Amino acid sequence: MSELIAAVATGPVRAAVGIVRLSGEGAIDCVDRVFRARRGRKMADTPPGRSVYGGVYGADGALLDTCLCTVSRAPRSYTGEDTAELSCHGSPAALAAVLTALFENGARQARPGEFTKRAFLNGKLDLTEAEAVIDLIDADTQAAAKNAAGQLTGAVTRKTDAVYSELLDVAAHFHAVVDWPDEDIEDFRLEAYRGTLERGERTLRGLLDTFQRGRLLRDGVRTAIVGRPNVGKSSLLNALVGFDRAIVTDVPGTTRDTVEETCVLGGVKLRLADTAGLRRTDDAVEKLGVERSLDAMERAELILAVLDLSAPFTQEDARIVERAASTARTVLVLNKADLPQKLVLPPEARALPRAALCARTGEGTRELSALVEGLFPRPEGVAEGEILTNARQAGEVQTALDALREAGEAIRDGVTPDAVLTLLEEAMEALGRLSGRALASDVTDRIFERFCVGK
Repeated sequence: MSELIAAVATGPVRAAVGIVRLSGEGAIDCVDRVFRARRGRKMADTPPGRSVYGGVYGADGALLDTCLCTVSRAPRSYTGEDTAELSCHGSPAALAAVLTALFENGARQARPGEFTKRAFLNGKLDLTEAEAVIDLIDADTQAAAKNAAGQLTGAVTRKTDAVYSELLDVAAHFHAVVDWPDEDIEDFRLEAYRGTLERGERTLRGLLDTFQRGRLLRDGVRTAIVGRPNVGKSSLLNALVGFDRAIVTDVPGTTRDTVEETCVLGGVKLRLADTAGLRRTDDAVEKLGVERSLDAMERAELILAVLDLSAPFTQEDARIVERAASTARTVLVLNKADLPQKLVLPPEARALPRAALCARTGEGTRELSALVEGLFPRPEGVAEGEILTNARQAGEVQTALDALREAGEAIRDGVTPDAVLTLLEEAMEALGRLSGRALASDVTDRIFERFCVGK
């Protein structure tokens, strides 16, 4: 059994409820030393999963908080160990006092991600499921949360395990023929397994194709808001994030630096960058702002090019729209829809998706939301949880896919079976690292460092 760990599993803010969690050898005995049930029953005598009302007391006998206590016994717990949870009032001070009482009775502070790491090491979760835990915690959109929840139930592992199992059959057949040549075993012929390799390739290719969408789900779409000075870029940023993040005035050139914020639009997480107005200027500070605006455009995956509906289309507008359209997905945001309209778009601009709105009041953002949602659709035929969301997962799938492709080419070229089997085993090793079957301890430690304390 492992040493006893404890941590506050909820955020360090005032809330209605705060949870203190324990796991490891002696967890139930430890909680019995600080928790007294209202009816006097010990948690060691309480069935798993039953909540018991009582109080937590310090070393001096003083009541620290009233709470509910629940225990689980190994191996039927999140970590696979004996665990206990105290559902207290959400005062950070009270939770700290309860945690101190547990430390005084043999527990130590849990490190970030240590509960989930123990669940992984004890076989309660594989590595993709464990990584889905932090993705679910960090999810900013419903789509990201649904995908993380699907991964948490093993959606990715089920697909890759099917490939791994078929490759294992090939390897087992080969080694059986080599190791027991006198046994009555069907001859090993690589050609018979060509279909197996092709199925594996299709599965892994389809999984890898989801990574770009998965990265956007988790990290968000880099989005640049660009346009001439005073067309309403900062007002648009404020309307999208729901508060006054950027300074808005009638003076052109107010925004000198890039202002960044995150929002969810059309179910898509956007990492917004409000940029300085694009125009020729002799002002040294404004010129630096313009350079940063151009840099933000170059790095963007989505550009919201803001035009003023109440003003004629200018040469500066034309240059901005042309540059944006040649750089990334671009949506024209026709702002100031509440004013008399003077803007006439040229044919090349009319070909781009566009939405008219009033950034000052927020009216009309629903149309913009629908356009953004349409630009970043969910991959067709992909179930919840089957979208890869991080570079480690994608890298292992790519390694396995490359090895299978090489093996297929080797079969076509008439390479000897032992050389082909080396490539298949390389693919299997990569799939093993994906799920955590075989992973160096330092890599495992680095993965769980991303987690919060208490999870």
